[in-house]
Amino acid sequence: MKIKMLGTGSSVPSLRRMSPSCLISTGAGNILIDAGPSVVRRLLEFGFTASDIDIVILTHFHPDHTVDLATFLFDCNYGEHKREKPLLLLGGKGVKLFYRRLWRLYPWIEPINYCLTIRSRPRGRIRVGALSIETAPVNHREESIGVRLEENGKSAVFSGDTGYSLSLIDLASRADVLVVECSRPTERMDGHLNLPSLLEIVDQARPRRVIMTHLFPEWEQFSGCLPAPLLSGEDGMEIEL
Repeated sequence: MKIKMLGTGSSVPSLRRMSPSCLISTGAGNILIDAGPSVVRRLLEFGFTASDIDIVILTHFHPDHTVDLATFLFDCNYGEHKREKPLLLLGGKGVKLFYRRLWRLYPWIEPINYCLTIRSRPRGRIRVGALSIETAPVNHREESIGVRLEENGKSAVFSGDTGYSLSLIDLASRADVLVVECSRPTERMDGHLNLPSLLEIVDQARPRRVIMTHLFPEWEQFSGCLPAPLLSGEDGMEIEL
């Protein structure tokens, strides 16, 4: 399993950080977690097209996580590499309605030569070959989910946007890597983590590595030391499990 940090920023525009998104390459295919602004272009920068992605997971529906989904689906139909293989779109409560409303705005996203399957957060796990996908609700919006991927004894967890959540602690328990939002160093925000609340989660979940993402501009002035196992995420960072 290989994780590529496509973006580690937030909804605040930044020349250094794109909105949060990850590309995970597994034996079962390529998974895109969140589709915020310019994610299709960022995929191209790293040698991928929309048609190379097998599964898209939306952690919630805020624009910094979804605004390029229409571009992604348009590219599947009309891009240089037209899509023929199936695509799974997975999200939280209301993801099917979200897609229908997007389709009403942009009818060109309706699949032409491929099958699109849309699934709301399932009970239990989804299995694709040796890969399992587990989701859990997190404390941000009604539809917000965290995601755990497991393959060949390795596990990676992605929080999406979240405040302190017991469900995230369970989901991230003993994970090999936790990719987790940490919006600001110390300032509190409803539905988001700062460093003290993230450390509470890490202390209870005990992941081996922690990559912080969804970083607001305040982090550029942060001069403190991050305690192990925390690392500040950077766009283009790659983690191999």
